[in-house]
Amino acid sequence: MALTREQIAIRVARELKDGYYVNLGIGIPTLVANYVPEGIDVMLQSENGLLGMGPFPTEDEIDADMINAGKQTVTAATGASIFSSAESFAMIRGGHVDLTVLGAFEVDIEGNIASYMIPGKLIKGMGGAMDLVAGADNIIVTMTHASKHGESKLLTKCTLPLTGAGCIKKVLTDLAFIEIENGTFILKERAPGVSVEEIVSKTEGKMIVPDHVPEMVF
Repeated sequence: MALTREQIAIRVARELKDGYYVNLGIGIPTLVANYVPEGIDVMLQSENGLLGMGPFPTEDEIDADMINAGKQTVTAATGASIFSSAESFAMIRGGHVDLTVLGAFEVDIEGNIASYMIPGKLIKGMGGAMDLVAGADNIIVTMTHASKHGESKLLTKCTLPLTGAGCIKKVLTDLAFIEIENGTFILKERAPGVSVEEIVSKTEGKMIVPDHVPEMVF
């Protein structure tokens, strides 16, 4: 069975390490803030100028002025700092973010990512994605494995305009956790109840399948 958005966020949260500075992109990545494991202290950064982002607020905690980069209301953790977006982007471009979690439309076997536009459709802009993929070595992409029409989003070559080239090494879809190495997708884990055959059939790009591919446990 395909992972829910919340399960994807939970699995990503397991990649967090104590002391990490983490940027969460718009969409599924923002949910990771709700699932930081106990005993792990991380600082969540938002490119609009917040370091120390907390989980989404309850109804009585909502502050309309406290928002993330996707304009969703958030909370601030103890010790949080608020500053200009210019300073925030200086952190990103300077390589000071330990982990970046982004959404995407397409990823290919060379680690290229297309995440900001579909030609002919109205878009709000690039946002911070291009800076994030250029300034981070550790990026996890979250996305659905295939489109609603069943077309693979894990490709031999991206068809949409690129956000970044050769920068993606890990992808977590609703079906699988995949690493990218030497021009190949490597299947590392599969969603509960999802077969290797289904994952391979919905992956256009070349994929290496180990002898044993464990199921994710939730």
